[in-house]
Amino acid sequence: MSDALSQFAQTGPEKAYHEALAAGQFRIQRCNACKRHVFYPRVVCSHCGAPGLSWVTPSGNGIVYSTTIVRRKPDLGGDLNIALIDLEEGVRMMSRVDTVRPDQVTIGMAVRASVIVENDQPLVVFAPVGEVV
Repeated sequence: MSDALSQFAQTGPEKAYHEALAAGQFRIQRCNACKRHVFYPRVVCSHCGAPGLSWVTPSGNGIVYSTTIVRRKPDLGGDLNIALIDLEEGVRMMSRVDTVRPDQVTIGMAVRASVIVENDQPLVVFAPVGEVV
Protein backbone atom coordinates (compact mmCIF):
# COMPACT_ATOMS: atom_id res chain seq x y z
CA MET A 1 0.00 0.00 0.00
CA SER A 2 1.41 3.42 -0.90
CA ASP A 3 2.28 5.79 1.94
CA ALA A 4 -0.48 8.23 0.89
CA LEU A 5 -3.09 5.46 0.70
CA SER A 6 -1.92 3.97 3.98
CA GLN A 7 -2.12 7.40 5.60
CA PHE A 8 -5.69 7.91 4.30
CA ALA A 9 -6.71 4.51 5.67
CA GLN A 10 -5.77 5.75 9.13
CA THR A 11 -8.30 8.59 9.00
CA GLY A 12 -11.95 9.17 8.25
CA PRO A 13 -14.55 6.53 7.49
CA GLU A 14 -12.08 3.81 6.55
CA LYS A 15 -10.42 4.14 9.95
CA ALA A 16 -13.82 3.88 11.69
CA TYR A 17 -14.65 0.77 9.64
CA HIS A 18 -11.37 -0.94 10.56
CA GLU A 19 -11.68 0.03 14.23
CA ALA A 20 -15.14 -1.56 14.36
CA LEU A 21 -13.77 -4.72 12.70
CA ALA A 22 -10.94 -4.83 15.25
CA ALA A 23 -13.64 -4.76 17.95
CA GLY A 24 -15.41 -7.70 16.24
CA GLN A 25 -18.18 -5.56 14.73
CA PHE A 26 -19.16 -5.49 11.06
CA ARG A 27 -20.58 -2.04 10.24
CA ILE A 28 -21.67 -0.31 7.03
CA GLN A 29 -22.94 3.19 6.39
CA ARG A 30 -26.47 4.45 5.75
CA CYS A 31 -27.24 7.80 4.17
CA ASN A 32 -29.24 10.14 6.38
CA ALA A 33 -30.75 11.82 3.28
CA CYS A 34 -31.76 9.04 0.87
CA LYS A 35 -31.75 6.23 3.47
CA ARG A 36 -29.74 3.88 1.21
CA HIS A 37 -26.86 1.81 2.50
CA VAL A 38 -23.29 2.40 1.38
CA PHE A 39 -20.25 0.14 1.27
CA TYR A 40 -17.14 0.67 1.03
CA PRO A 41 -16.81 3.43 3.66
CA ARG A 42 -17.11 6.92 2.19
CA VAL A 43 -17.33 10.56 3.15
CA VAL A 44 -20.41 11.22 0.98
CA CYS A 45 -23.26 9.01 -0.20
CA SER A 46 -22.48 7.24 -3.47
CA HIS A 47 -26.18 7.36 -4.40
CA CYS A 48 -27.21 10.98 -3.78
CA GLY A 49 -23.98 12.79 -2.87
CA ALA A 50 -25.18 13.85 0.60
CA PRO A 51 -22.46 14.15 3.26
CA GLY A 52 -24.46 12.70 6.18
CA LEU A 53 -23.64 8.99 6.62
CA SER A 54 -24.32 7.03 9.81
CA TRP A 55 -22.82 3.71 10.88
CA VAL A 56 -25.25 0.78 11.20
CA THR A 57 -24.93 -2.93 11.86
CA PRO A 58 -26.14 -4.88 8.83
CA SER A 59 -28.15 -8.08 9.19
CA GLY A 60 -25.16 -10.04 7.90
CA ASN A 61 -27.40 -11.98 5.55
CA GLY A 62 -26.42 -12.13 1.91
CA ILE A 63 -26.51 -13.98 -1.37
CA VAL A 64 -23.49 -15.00 -3.46
CA TYR A 65 -23.63 -12.85 -6.59
CA SER A 66 -20.46 -14.23 -8.18
CA THR A 67 -17.66 -16.59 -7.22
CA THR A 68 -14.34 -17.79 -8.53
CA ILE A 69 -11.67 -20.21 -7.36
CA VAL A 70 -8.08 -19.11 -6.95
CA ARG A 71 -5.91 -22.17 -7.55
CA ARG A 72 -2.96 -22.48 -5.20
CA LYS A 73 -0.57 -25.28 -4.35
CA PRO A 74 -1.40 -27.13 -1.12
CA ASP A 75 1.79 -25.85 0.53
CA LEU A 76 0.59 -22.30 -0.15
CA GLY A 77 -2.77 -22.91 1.54
CA GLY A 78 -4.64 -24.71 -1.21
CA ASP A 79 -7.49 -23.42 -3.34
CA LEU A 80 -9.69 -20.61 -2.07
CA ASN A 81 -12.80 -18.87 -3.28
CA ILE A 82 -13.34 -15.19 -3.81
CA ALA A 83 -16.96 -14.11 -3.91
CA LEU A 84 -19.05 -11.03 -4.46
CA ILE A 85 -21.80 -11.01 -1.86
CA ASP A 86 -25.01 -8.98 -2.11
CA LEU A 87 -26.10 -8.02 1.41
CA GLU A 88 -29.79 -7.66 2.29
CA GLU A 89 -29.15 -3.95 2.70
CA GLY A 90 -28.43 -3.59 -1.02
CA VAL A 91 -24.64 -3.29 -1.01
CA ARG A 92 -22.18 -5.66 -2.65
CA MET A 93 -18.86 -6.60 -1.12
CA MET A 94 -15.94 -8.83 -1.98
CA SER A 95 -15.06 -11.53 0.52
CA ARG A 96 -14.91 -15.29 0.68
CA VAL A 97 -17.18 -18.11 1.82
CA ASP A 98 -15.62 -20.26 4.55
CA THR A 99 -16.55 -23.66 6.02
CA VAL A 100 -17.08 -25.26 2.59
CA ARG A 101 -14.75 -26.27 -0.24
CA PRO A 102 -14.27 -23.54 -2.87
CA ASP A 103 -16.02 -25.67 -5.51
CA GLN A 104 -19.14 -25.87 -3.28
CA VAL A 105 -19.72 -22.10 -3.35
CA THR A 106 -22.47 -21.35 -5.85
CA ILE A 107 -24.17 -18.29 -7.26
CA GLY A 108 -27.41 -17.70 -5.36
CA MET A 109 -26.15 -19.40 -2.18
CA ALA A 110 -27.50 -17.85 1.02
CA VAL A 111 -24.68 -16.81 3.36
CA ARG A 112 -24.17 -15.05 6.69
CA ALA A 113 -21.31 -12.73 7.68
CA SER A 114 -18.96 -13.03 10.61
CA VAL A 115 -15.80 -11.24 11.67
CA ILE A 116 -12.68 -13.35 12.05
CA VAL A 117 -9.03 -12.55 12.71
CA GLU A 118 -6.51 -13.95 10.24
CA ASN A 119 -2.82 -13.06 10.18
CA ASP A 120 -3.55 -10.51 12.92
CA GLN A 121 -6.09 -8.74 10.67
CA PRO A 122 -9.86 -8.69 11.24
CA LEU A 123 -11.86 -9.74 8.16
CA VAL A 124 -15.50 -10.13 7.20
CA VAL A 125 -16.09 -13.63 5.83
CA PHE A 126 -19.24 -15.56 5.07
CA ALA A 127 -20.55 -19.05 5.72
CA PRO A 128 -23.43 -20.83 4.00
CA VAL A 129 -26.84 -20.70 5.65
CA GLY A 130 -28.43 -24.12 5.71
CA GLU A 131 -27.20 -27.36 4.23
CA VAL A 132 -24.76 -27.37 1.31
CA VAL A 133 -25.34 -30.13 -1.19
